[in-house]
Amino acid sequence: MKKIAAYLKDSYTELVYKVTWPSREELSNSSVIVMIASLIIALLVFGIDSLFEWILKLLYGVL
Repeated sequence: MKKIAAYLKDSYTELVYKVTWPSREELSNSSVIVMIASLIIALLVFGIDSLFEWILKLLYGVL
């Protein structure tokens, strides 16, 4: 039980005193970057999927 209490105390100390938390502005900027990157990746996957669909339709003679 002492090990668990020591672990919780150490975890709290580390989170409060040793971790550098981002500011609201840094967090907002990071969120925007993640959203833009997600959109770019989604568009890339959509484009590749559409290309494969067109190739398969061409191969099977649907077009």
